[in-house]
Amino acid sequence: MEKRILPKIDEKFQAVLIFGPPGSGKGTQGKFLSSAGNHFHLSSGDVFRGLSPESPAGELYHSYAGKGKLLPDDVTIEIWHHYVMGLIATNQYFPKDQLLLLDGIPRTVNQAEILERYVVIKKVILLEAKDPNILAQRLKRRALIEKRHDDRDEGILKKRMEIYEQETFPVLEHYSEELIARFNAEQRPLEVLRDILISLCDLLS
Repeated sequence: MEKRILPKIDEKFQAVLIFGPPGSGKGTQGKFLSSAGNHFHLSSGDVFRGLSPESPAGELYHSYAGKGKLLPDDVTIEIWHHYVMGLIATNQYFPKDQLLLLDGIPRTVNQAEILERYVVIKKVILLEAKDPNILAQRLKRRALIEKRHDDRDEGILKKRMEIYEQETFPVLEHYSEELIARFNAEQRPLEVLRDILISLCDLLS
């Protein structure tokens, strides 16, 4: 009998989605919640930056990225799933004991539908910010701290905001209103965390 390298997972992962425009603090809240509640925070950036170019998933990703093309939705979720299985195989994520906090995925309705093969969405944390100036200031501050040059370009920032508006709201409409918990992301990060913990204590504790 051939020995399995990756574990066999029959049950779907229990997941919480973190949505919000660029600069709303998705990554910050994901890190807070993973530390406070022993959950596993996974951003789409972590997935694609963590791929080895020599791996099958990395080769597939770079074959598209090298041509300036976006990955098809089914390929995106396939690579995501491959990465998550690697986390399980290396004892970094324990699906029976931890919630999966997803940040940056799904980005389209089609991705949301494909993702449901693998996860059960327990809640959607929506970080709302009405003032675009606050978001822009945060992104520029992050650019200085993290040396992220794309956060300093006004044109790129505007385009990212437009993409969020065009893509995210249709994705949110895929989920029932009962699943969506809305929070004011214009507050300080710890104040946002306080509100999330108060509202979702039963789920996150």
